[in-house]
Amino acid sequence: MTRILTTHAGSLPRPLALTGLYARSSQGGHVDPVELAEAGKAALTGILQSQADAGVDIANNGEQQREAFFLYLRHRLSGIGGRWERKPQADVAAYPDFQAAMAAANAEKTAVSNFQPPKTIGPIAHEHPEACVEECADFASALKTGGHQFAATFLTAPSPGIVAAALKNEHYDSEEAYLDALAAALRVEYETILRNGHMLQLDCPELGLEGHVTYAGQPAAHLKFVERAITAIAKGIDGLPKERIRLHLCWGNYEAPHDQDTALADLWPIVKQAPVGGFVLPFANPRHAHEWRVLKASPPAPDQTITAGVIDTLTNFVEHEEVVADRLELVARAIDDPARITACTDCGFDTSAGMGRVAPSVVWAKLRAMATGAKLASGRLGLDA
Repeated sequence: MTRILTTHAGSLPRPLALTGLYARSSQGGHVDPVELAEAGKAALTGILQSQADAGVDIANNGEQQREAFFLYLRHRLSGIGGRWERKPQADVAAYPDFQAAMAAANAEKTAVSNFQPPKTIGPIAHEHPEACVEECADFASALKTGGHQFAATFLTAPSPGIVAAALKNEHYDSEEAYLDALAAALRVEYETILRNGHMLQLDCPELGLEGHVTYAGQPAAHLKFVERAITAIAKGIDGLPKERIRLHLCWGNYEAPHDQDTALADLWPIVKQAPVGGFVLPFANPRHAHEWRVLKASPPAPDQTITAGVIDTLTNFVEHEEVVADRLELVARAIDDPARITACTDCGFDTSAGMGRVAPSVVWAKLRAMATGAKLASGRLGLDA
C-alpha cells in the first residue's frame, strides 16, 4: 500500500421505508417479497454512491438486502424456527435506571431486534445457496451500473460462534456438533463471497459480547467458549485464501456502560490464532480506545493486517480528522508497520435494521472525516497521502 486505505465494518443506514418492511416482517407481518427485493436493490444502488462520495476505499453493499447481520440466515438455512429471549447484557442490567431508559427508547423504534432471535429446532444446512449468489450478482450489477472503482470490495458473513450463541440450540446433542454443523453451512456463504471476488469479513461479536451475556460472571468459561468459537471458524474457512479474510471482533454494538467487557488482552492470545489475514478491532469507543497497547505487546503475525476502528458508530459526534490521524498513528506504531493498517469504523452503523443511533447525514460526515484523517496519518507515517 502507498497510503492508509479506508473501509467500514459492514452495515450502513437503511432507508426508512426499507427498515419498516424488515421490522414488519420480523414481527410476523405480511411483506410483499417483490416489494422488499426492489427496495433492497434500490438501497444498494444509493449506498454505493454514498460510500464513493465519502471517500471509502474498500466498500460493500451496506447489508441493505439483509434485515440484520445474522438474522438473514433464517431465510437461507434449514432447522431454524420459533423465537426466544436472549439474556440481557450484564452491563445494562447492572444499572436499572439505564436499563429502563434503554428499553423505553428501543420500544419506540421501528426496528429489528437481535435479542429476540429464532432457535435451532432441526438439522442445520444451507438450503438456499442461490440467495448468496444473487446477493453477489446484485452487488456486481450495482457496481458496474454506477461505474464505481473502489480499491477493493468486501461482504460480511457471521461466524459459527455468534449464530450458536444467538440461536438457542434445541436440536444438537452437543455444542461441538452444533458448531460443526454451522461451520459447514456457513462455508457456503464464505466460498460464494470469495469466489465472486470480494474480501470476506467474518462478524464475530460473540468473542467479546458473550462475556457479559451467556457467560456473564464466568470469565474462564467465556474464554473456553472463545477457543471453541475460533476452532469453528478455522473449520469453516479451512483451505480458503486467508489473505482475503478479515475477522471482526466487538463487544456488542450498543451504547451502554460496557464496564463488564472482557479485556482485549485476555481475548487476544486466543483470537490471534485464527487463520485469517487480518483483524477488525475497535479503538474509538471509550472502553477500548487504549487497547492498541495490546498489539504492541503481542503483535499480529507479519502477514496479518489490522483494520483499526477509529470512528465510533454509537455517537453523533463527528470525529476530528486530527483525532482520526492520531488513532491510526498509535496503531501503526504499535505493530511497527503503517502499510499493514486500514482505517475503519468500530462496528456497523445499523447492524440490525432500525437500531442505528447515528443520523444518516452524520454517518457520512464521520466517514469523510475518516478519509481525511487517513490522509493525514499517511503523510505523517511516511506513506503517500
